[in-house]
Amino acid sequence: MPSHLALLSCLLVLVLSLDKFLLPYLRKRWLSGGGVAAIIPRIPTSHFKSQRSMAAAAQWSETTMLVIDMQKDFVDPAMGSPLLVAGGEAVIPAVAEAVAVARKRGIFVVWVVREHDPSGRDVELFRRHLYSGGKGPTVKGLKGAELADGLFIKEGDYKLVKTRFSAFFATHLDSVLKTLGMKNLVIVGVQTPNCIRQTVYDAVALDYEKVMVLTDATAAARPDIHLGEYSSFMLALLFYSSRELLV
Repeated sequence: MPSHLALLSCLLVLVLSLDKFLLPYLRKRWLSGGGVAAIIPRIPTSHFKSQRSMAAAAQWSETTMLVIDMQKDFVDPAMGSPLLVAGGEAVIPAVAEAVAVARKRGIFVVWVVREHDPSGRDVELFRRHLYSGGKGPTVKGLKGAELADGLFIKEGDYKLVKTRFSAFFATHLDSVLKTLGMKNLVIVGVQTPNCIRQTVYDAVALDYEKVMVLTDATAAARPDIHLGEYSSFMLALLFYSSRELLV
């Protein structure tokens, strides 16, 4: 019992102290126009910016950029390739910029390319007539299979060889991305109605959470085909320019 009385006495002293010293101070601050904000310290804006930066960093660490078919036979008119994408050369700078920003953000960059057998036996049936004498579009080891000038695979990037439109068809791409914990995709390259579209469809079917296409870093044979293809995508996709998404 004595201990209980001692505790009650301490509480009484505390309450009287609050009434005598703290409450008049709060009342004075309130009446002087200080208000609650004058009493409670403000959380620095930098704190919220830091939180947003951490959230963004976490998102980018789960995002992969697929750079599709940005090879000389597809985008360099000087090659004289029968598979040249007329709008491809114009988007090389935008693709290079997007890749540079992606690396800066910590986004995993995957270079998806075609490298065919000289005989053409691994290419689509409707294209096999383009291969003879060990030559043909994007034959492995030939100049046409190289990346366009200004584009480079750097340490930390990943190179994936495909033989069909989709980057996922008969490749281990999905396995690699899922092993790394990737949830989101950003897609650039050529060309919109073929490899871009088929890769996008497969990505959605494989349950990637966000599939984003950079409109100014992708291209087709003609602008109307390029833009018309985006309007025909009846999917929950996100379309951005490079600056809108990455910068």
